[in-house]
Amino acid sequence: MSQKRYQENKDYTQEDLKKIQSQIRKAAPLETFSFEELSHGEHWVSISSPEFTAICPFSDYPDFGSVTINYVPNDKCLELKSFKMYINAFRDIKIFHEAVTEVIFADFLEAVEPKKAHIAVDMNVRGNVKTICEKKFKC
Repeated sequence: MSQKRYQENKDYTQEDLKKIQSQIRKAAPLETFSFEELSHGEHWVSISSPEFTAICPFSDYPDFGSVTINYVPNDKCLELKSFKMYINAFRDIKIFHEAVTEVIFADFLEAVEPKKAHIAVDMNVRGNVKTICEKKFKC
C-alpha cells in the first residue's frame, strides 16, 4: 500500500476532550491553597513536571515530555501533590499534544483563577519530530 493511501485510511481521532477532562478530573482533581500578597509587584510561580507521559492516539506508543506552567496567583496557588497526581493521570490516556495543552490549561485556569498564566507542553523527539505547544492567558 502506498504511503499516501495509508495516510488516507488511518483514523487520527481521540476521545472527546470533555470526556477526557472529566476522566482526569475524577481520577486526580487539582487542589489549591490560599495566597496572600504582602508586597507590590507580580509574584510569578513556575511549576514544572519533566516526566509527563500520555499515549499517542495514532501509534499507540507512549509520548514523553514536560509540562511547565508559569502564573501570577490571584487568591489561590496550585497545590503541588495534586498537580503531580493530575499529571500522572494522563499516563494511559490517548491524546494529541495540542489537546494535552488545552485540557491541562483549562483545568488549571478553572482551579487557580490566576491573574496571568502561560503553559508550555514540550514533548520529546520521536520519529525525528519535536512538538512544543504553548498557550497564554492575559500575558
